Amino acid sequence: MGNYYTENLSGLRLKKVYDIAPPRIRQYMQAEVDFVLSRLNEGDKVLDLGCGYGRIVPDLLQKAGLVFGIDISYENITYGKQFLHGVQKCVLMEMDAGNLKFPDKIFDTVICVQNGISAFKVEPLTLIKQSIRVTKPGGKLLFSTYSPKIWDDRLEWFRMQAREGLLGEIDEDKTGNGNIVCKDGFTATTFTGEQFQKLAIQLGYKAEITEVDESVLFCEISI
Repeated sequence: MGNYYTENLSGLRLKKVYDIAPPRIRQYMQAEVDFVLSRLNEGDKVLDLGCGYGRIVPDLLQKAGLVFGIDISYENITYGKQFLHGVQKCVLMEMDAGNLKFPDKIFDTVICVQNGISAFKVEPLTLIKQSIRVTKPGGKLLFSTYSPKIWDDRLEWFRMQAREGLLGEIDEDKTGNGNIVCKDGFTATTFTGEQFQKLAIQLGYKAEITEVDESVLFCEISI
């Protein structure tokens, strides 16, 4: 199976995923953005991994001086340029997060939200290593995943997506323990704080794990 988000869930279909989100999920998404903003410095040069159609780019620009958003989906980048029409100080590029085409040490902050570390289907150690490479000394990485505490609301959001035809039917028998499995082969997993810590240690860093809003776990790695 190829990349599900590229083949089935990009552009306007991805936007609809967020448009139909119920109140508790909208709260979670806002809490995620608010935490990222709290960790940015004014004028930061930010890399947004798996930016989709640039959904949070306007939020990032409340503090960032420049935002580069990358996504593996051509459709996302094409639609994103329309979505962000007229927005200054941002660049969207089609690129694989596991093979970044940037020079070393050029970003102040690299972010990967909405559980991208699981959703990208990129080997996690490679993803973190690439992110560290392009981050300046004194900069930081911010990666997020779902907290187990939001499981019920997260599952219901995915059921809504399935009912809207955005995902395949949920395989209820195989779904559980943080993993959502669809009958069309799509699987949504999560990451744990311990897994983040292990990755950081392998690369010679320490991860700071923070739970926000009882819905999202953030891994922060200072470079």
